[in-house]
Amino acid sequence: MSGTGNLAGTACVVTGSTRGIGLAIASALAHRDADVVVSARTDGDVRRVAGELAALGSGRAAGIGCDVRHPEECRRLIDSAADRFGRLDVLVNNAGWGRFAPIDELSVEHWREQIDTNLGGVFYCSRAAVPHLTAGGGGWIINIGSLAGRHAFAGGTGYNASKFGLLGMTEAMMLDLRHRDIRVSLIMPGSVNTGFRGQSAVHDWKLDPRDVARAVVDLLAYPGRALPSRIELRPSRPTRR
Repeated sequence: MSGTGNLAGTACVVTGSTRGIGLAIASALAHRDADVVVSARTDGDVRRVAGELAALGSGRAAGIGCDVRHPEECRRLIDSAADRFGRLDVLVNNAGWGRFAPIDELSVEHWREQIDTNLGGVFYCSRAAVPHLTAGGGGWIINIGSLAGRHAFAGGTGYNASKFGLLGMTEAMMLDLRHRDIRVSLIMPGSVNTGFRGQSAVHDWKLDPRDVARAVVDLLAYPGRALPSRIELRPSRPTRR
């Protein structure tokens, strides 16, 4: 799995992978002949995207619905993926959600949904994946975070909390698992053209989802002796303020 652009025989799970960054990551893995499980909340979407990915390379693709806020669904996702492909090598925790409002306007429900999705989902999926990764002799857990995990912004009470927490959790996971040959990395993109914060316009200066996917593929190509534990990915020339 290291030192080569081809990922044939590599079994991967990507959460939140029917659109945006997750879809770009799943597509990049499929293009390199990996076996890929697509996952999101809607069963129809995951089946449709899995069918599209199956045509991109020689690897297999499957769609498994999962709401990462629920630990039992995360375990079913991971166990089903490992059973489908006979192993698990890579988990990309990409599923995320944001609701932006001042603290006094942010509802308790929206607070909980952000924490449960952006932080809890990573914990539930990663915890379920560790036995499978260990059984296969190691692998990767790659968490997709955000520069909002280091830089707070007004209206980001819940989102910043979840992404700051993800940074700390990922670093602790890396220390827990590195001697089991499980490498853990965090990719922290800045502004990406996904419409995530309700912005429908395309801005040429922003990152493309494929830029984040490239970072994932590059990580998987590193030799076993190397662990890039955190990647901060920024637009090269953002608009001047």
